[in-house]
Amino acid sequence: DVASSPDVRPQKKKSNISRNQLDSVFKELEHKVITLIKNELKRFRKLLSPDYPACPEREVEDEEDLQSVREGALKITLHVLKNMNHTDLANTLHNKLASMYQTELKSSLREKFKRINEGISQHGSSALLNEIYTELYITEGWSGDINNEHEVRQIETASRRPATQETPIKCNELFKDKSIRRVLTKGVAGIGKTVSVQKFILDWAEGKANQDVTFMFPLPFRELNLMKQRNLSLMELLHHFFPEMRKLELLDCDSYTVVLIFDGLDECRLPLNFQKNERLCDVTESASVDVLLTNLIKGNLLPSALLWITSRPGAANQIPLECVDQVTEVRGFSDPQKEEYFRKRISDQRLANKIITRMKSSRSLYIMCHIPVFCWISATVLVRMLGEAESGEVPKTLTQMFTHFLIFQIKHKDQKYHQKCDPDPQQTRESILALGKLAFQQLEKGNLIFYEEDLRECGIDGEVAVYSGVCTQIFREEFGLHLGKVFCFVHLSVQEFMAALYTFLCFIFRKTNVLVKQRTGRFHFFRKSTMSDFLR
Repeated sequence: DVASSPDVRPQKKKSNISRNQLDSVFKELEHKVITLIKNELKRFRKLLSPDYPACPEREVEDEEDLQSVREGALKITLHVLKNMNHTDLANTLHNKLASMYQTELKSSLREKFKRINEGISQHGSSALLNEIYTELYITEGWSGDINNEHEVRQIETASRRPATQETPIKCNELFKDKSIRRVLTKGVAGIGKTVSVQKFILDWAEGKANQDVTFMFPLPFRELNLMKQRNLSLMELLHHFFPEMRKLELLDCDSYTVVLIFDGLDECRLPLNFQKNERLCDVTESASVDVLLTNLIKGNLLPSALLWITSRPGAANQIPLECVDQVTEVRGFSDPQKEEYFRKRISDQRLANKIITRMKSSRSLYIMCHIPVFCWISATVLVRMLGEAESGEVPKTLTQMFTHFLIFQIKHKDQKYHQKCDPDPQQTRESILALGKLAFQQLEKGNLIFYEEDLRECGIDGEVAVYSGVCTQIFREEFGLHLGKVFCFVHLSVQEFMAALYTFLCFIFRKTNVLVKQRTGRFHFFRKSTMSDFLR
């Protein structure tokens, strides 16, 4: 019956601590909390002192649990200062703390951007950017029209344009006009957009330019692509890419200047749906990377932050015109800058002059030298042909130049890895066909960069080094600034050459016309053509 049933109600657990003991614990707790807060207030007072150094030494790293306590003490201090109508002091304190994080960020970016791999990316073969950097010709303005011509044709057209029609602008002066918040810089593949970004960041990190900027955050699209499945807040995204900034919980763009750099819009594999993406204004609210980007560009997130986006011309229209305040174009090397490059690149000045004369004798090759990467390829080939024991006719066309370049890289690979002068024809053929197939398939999709899944789709397994090692300077394996592996050819024209070579070799050795299979994409108009039609 009810009287005999057990009592199943939860029983209150009696505390084993007496009232006196509790009072004692809280008295000690009060003393410790007050001491901790006092110590933090002393630190804040020191930061606000007029004689506190502008570039303070890096503080000793806190333990994780103590760091969260210090963040709490800062929040309380800022809150109370504002309630006391000392908002100016609260802002000054916040900015002083930000400058401490800036020192760490600058140090990290200096290490990441001080060296450059010119065409290749093997460790130990890089050069100091400041030693080989040649200023690029950049102009203001753009009509907004999309040019569907091949990019080589665009370079030729631009080379005929009178300089008087253009307004040149220096890379470090993109945000000199304070009314400009969002800059879109366009330029054909390999023209020097990424190197310009690298120099812009390095000059800031070394204290040479744009010192009114508190934080600079480079976020390349090729690395943002790797996070397209993630949901996170803007602050979490920045903390992921820049671990040294994890102590900074919020970005106050009204109190200091922040620059976000998005390099390689043409490499973006995010939808960038400006019309349908939800509005987001809170830097601590989680969303997809795509939503974060569209809200940053539209000005909903960090409306006072400065944004610099780079892109090839064909992809630039992904950004709505109303979301761009200034458009600039990287035109590459002017004629004097071409000569400056060769003289910096080649220490033997007699040989440099000889190469410059040879390049000038071929109009098509000299026009291509507007592209820095092509200058590097030309220097690689001609130094070997004119300065060493190589023989043969000096290349006069783009195809001849790339053919010589490919031959040199195959020889270089076998001499370096196998200590033999004559490459194995069968192995070389298979390796070139594998790279050519990748070039062809990705060109069909419009991709200039590839990820490991793209390689697998093409039949190239995880032993990428075997394939990239065949032509170490043709196919490049990049270790992203922050994330996994990214692969690309050194230039779009090299990828096009490899795709064309693959098509030709398939026809010669396998008796198959790979163009016949194309129903869509760039090569579909060749599907009924013969090989002779294609070659014409």
